[in-house]
Amino acid sequence: MLATTDKNNGESDSVARGNLRQPTRVFKKSSPNGKITVYLGKRDFVDHITNVDPIDGVVLVDPDYVKGRKVFGHVLAAFRYGREDLDVLGLTFRKDLYIASEQIYPVGNIRTPTRLQERLIKKLGPNAIPFYFELPPHCPASVTLQPAAGDTGKPCGVDYEFKAFVGDTAEDKPHKRNSIRLAIRKIMYAPKKEEVQPSVEVYKEFVMSPNKLYLEASLDKELYYHGESISVNVHIANNSNRTVKKVKVFVRQFADICLFSTAQYKCTVAELESEDGCPVGPGFTLSKVYTVKPTLHNNKDKRGLALDGQLKHEDTNLASSTIVSNPSQKENLGIIVQYKVKVKLCLGALAGELTAELPFILMHPKPEEEVLPISNNVAIPGTAVDDNGVRVDNLIELDEDSPAPSHDEDIIFEDFARLRLKAGND
Repeated sequence: MLATTDKNNGESDSVARGNLRQPTRVFKKSSPNGKITVYLGKRDFVDHITNVDPIDGVVLVDPDYVKGRKVFGHVLAAFRYGREDLDVLGLTFRKDLYIASEQIYPVGNIRTPTRLQERLIKKLGPNAIPFYFELPPHCPASVTLQPAAGDTGKPCGVDYEFKAFVGDTAEDKPHKRNSIRLAIRKIMYAPKKEEVQPSVEVYKEFVMSPNKLYLEASLDKELYYHGESISVNVHIANNSNRTVKKVKVFVRQFADICLFSTAQYKCTVAELESEDGCPVGPGFTLSKVYTVKPTLHNNKDKRGLALDGQLKHEDTNLASSTIVSNPSQKENLGIIVQYKVKVKLCLGALAGELTAELPFILMHPKPEEEVLPISNNVAIPGTAVDDNGVRVDNLIELDEDSPAPSHDEDIIFEDFARLRLKAGND
């Protein structure tokens, strides 16, 4: 009987723990003088093509300090394409792609608070003032171009920043002591779309050869997730009088700088060379599947490689493909990232080569939307779980040396520290 009772109690405890919902994680950052503090529910904002997640949170204000002044909020998307230290010489190597500004305190435009804002105001008190920014759908994604070894300062690329400061007007130059700057990111997850199997057929003619060399290449799907291997199906029909000596397969990244008509970075992010089944002589065929895996791990020294985030913080991965929904808005996207698989047949020095290219999409999967129970220690792919079994928001995990979280009922406050992307590990 005792054993049965213990079992029932254990089952009840398990059910009770399973019904517990994940506490809301909120990031915070205070000004150096501690007079204003920003609270944000997340730092990664998702582009859903038709709309973008709103940037909503609250600013905790000390009214005695602000007095007759105001608190303003700015959201800035900028493309930096030169060295930051040259700005002091009057050379500005940046272009503002999007900027939004509004007065947060005293409250200007009154709107209905979001659920997160209501909960924060309830916990922080009446001095917590809500703010709300909406990014337009055609804003650029956060992309960084990998710097060369020895480069200093901010790397080139598109970055986003939320800024709150105390001043008399929105045009005032913020003082460091009473202002807050937070780096945020605009990201996009893989869209749900019909799978198209990319394929291509090419051939080459030769002098003194009545027939041709044919190459057919295809991928098993169009959309791949970061860290996933790519299977390349290759079929060679050699009806010519030449010989295929080896096969090379590459994955190449193309980063087009939309502000300049001729600027494009090309980087090989995965490659293999195979002589298996070769040489393929006249009248012979070869069918084979080659596997390549594009990752950042083997490409950390390539200048101009497009990344999500900054490499020096080791929290990033190869940049996701850019989804262009409106070609007329290309210039506003800053950097457009594309990927292609290239298959090359090597025929020797005199006969040359035959190549084929297959474009594909490389992105992160959309995370599961359901809330995990705290007691669940199993991570969904593409997510991170901390030591307490709590799912970490935005595919990120806090640095080990970050301050311990302060639990307040169902809200966890975390200092706005630099974070490491868990899903990007190779």
